[in-house]
Amino acid sequence: MKGAGLRVLHLGKFYPPASGGMEAHVRTLARAQASLGAQVEVLCANHSVDGTGTSHEFHGRSPTREEWDGPVRVVRLGRLASVARMDVMPSLPFVLRRALARGVDVVHLHVPNPSMVLALDAIPRLPAVVVTHQSDIIRQKVAGALFRPFEWMLYSRAARLLATSDAYVRGSSLLSTFKSKVRVLPLGIELDAYLHPSAEAREARARWTAEAAGGPLWLMVGRLVYYKGLFTALEALVHAPGRLVIVGEGPLAQEGRARAKALGIEDRVTWAGYLPPEALAGAYRAATALWFPSNARSEAYGLSQVEALASGLPVLNTAVPDSGVAWVSLHERTGLTVPVGDARALAAAARRLVEEPGLRERLSRGAQERARAEFAHDVMASRSLELYAEALGRRPVTEERSDASVRHVAGGR
Repeated sequence: MKGAGLRVLHLGKFYPPASGGMEAHVRTLARAQASLGAQVEVLCANHSVDGTGTSHEFHGRSPTREEWDGPVRVVRLGRLASVARMDVMPSLPFVLRRALARGVDVVHLHVPNPSMVLALDAIPRLPAVVVTHQSDIIRQKVAGALFRPFEWMLYSRAARLLATSDAYVRGSSLLSTFKSKVRVLPLGIELDAYLHPSAEAREARARWTAEAAGGPLWLMVGRLVYYKGLFTALEALVHAPGRLVIVGEGPLAQEGRARAKALGIEDRVTWAGYLPPEALAGAYRAATALWFPSNARSEAYGLSQVEALASGLPVLNTAVPDSGVAWVSLHERTGLTVPVGDARALAAAARRLVEEPGLRERLSRGAQERARAEFAHDVMASRSLELYAEALGRRPVTEERSDASVRHVAGGR
């Protein structure tokens, strides 16, 4: 098998059932690599005090737990506190050193993840380090500036830096500094649940369709944080027909409800909270489009876009500068792209889908075609193992390959 004998240690921030795109990606990649023969372990923070729930927010001290997710060993480190989004995990240095002592070929770090960056910086000798750089530190400018030397120290030691798209590399001063190490590895998902929905998902689809009451059903999926563009979506609904279903939890939930009431649309908004996978798959199938109005480079990619594409659901996203958002779903091919923060443009795009004959059907076909070609989990895992082999000096790499997603950034697209 392709990964036979390879020992991989993933350092994530959290792990499902904790919600979020990075969390889902770590799990998907780890399990897919294990299916290709690699021996895979994940080390992360324990998001939950009692072993339940999906929220990342700190609600008290959590215990350390060790478990197996199929073939993947998962160690969830207890959190003592969370300070400026940095998790305080007293057992991290000991547990990390113990994991390395068991024998590791590749340490794969997923960032932003300040606690793990500092932990690796403190270890003088490391195996090959690969970093998936999902996002720069955007909003916390002071904290970002203070933390930059620690990032730089680790990135200078890393064998490879993985970006999720070319577009994000161009706007990242940190990645540009280490350009010779950068490769592009698009994030993938297990497509089958979206391409071929289960009976439970089809039942959920019927329930969501009934809730739409014959009108358009717009879907927004993600944590309710500043860069998701929640308020833009609510303002767009004022100028668009139909109902908006908001899937997710987060710190802006209460303010979002107040904004919906002030805009006079509260009776057309469903706050669904966190949905289990089958219910979410049904919502993707029932919706008219996914609204993805992100407003900052903190949104580097957007895995919910990939889920939507696989479901045949067009995406209405935004042209976030130097982000991969508009690369994941392409304008006029798999959805429509509008300017950042422009609620009226988002509403106009939504109306186009409803009013323009054949548009939604064309975009739906393009969405599934792109999902199959670019975002399958097994393709991502195979590409990742090739990049590990390159980092370990086990195979040469060429500037341009037939698979354009794994290459030197200098080669361009």
